[in-house]
Amino acid sequence: MDARAHFHLLARYHAWATQRLLAAVAALDDDAYRRDVGLFFKSVHGTLNHLLVGECLLWFRRFAHGESPRLALDHEAEPDRARLAQALQAGAEAWADAIAAWPAERFEARLRYTRMNGAEVDLPFAPTLAHVFNHATHHRGQITAALTAFGEPAPELDLVYFLQAQKTPTG
Repeated sequence: MDARAHFHLLARYHAWATQRLLAAVAALDDDAYRRDVGLFFKSVHGTLNHLLVGECLLWFRRFAHGESPRLALDHEAEPDRARLAQALQAGAEAWADAIAAWPAERFEARLRYTRMNGAEVDLPFAPTLAHVFNHATHHRGQITAALTAFGEPAPELDLVYFLQAQKTPTG
């Protein structure tokens, strides 16, 4: 599997896992959803907002548009939980289309952007893209732990479940 196919698979998995997580989170009442439960971004809501900022408003714009937005990682981009869920799902789905359109040589290139503090960054493209999906997995894990602590079922989000659900696991 070449790099583009690998990352396209990860992007499709990412959209699938996001959808499953958001469906599970929808069962929470608003108090539990917004309660500080000791996550790095305090609540489920804070963590979902962080995912929107990180994945969509920062990383996607860096990768897809060559932009260097400056937003705090704890910025509340969307206070309404339904609109936040819609934005997260749409953002997760955008990765697969972008990756499918990139030429193969892009994955061997560099990603250059300016950090929020003004520092210039120059990183290898493919490993940095891997970071985006790994970062999302990390925070989905935090949210599933919070769901479990609330006595709610946590969705199965392992990549192997996604692969088993696909007609062509690598396609």
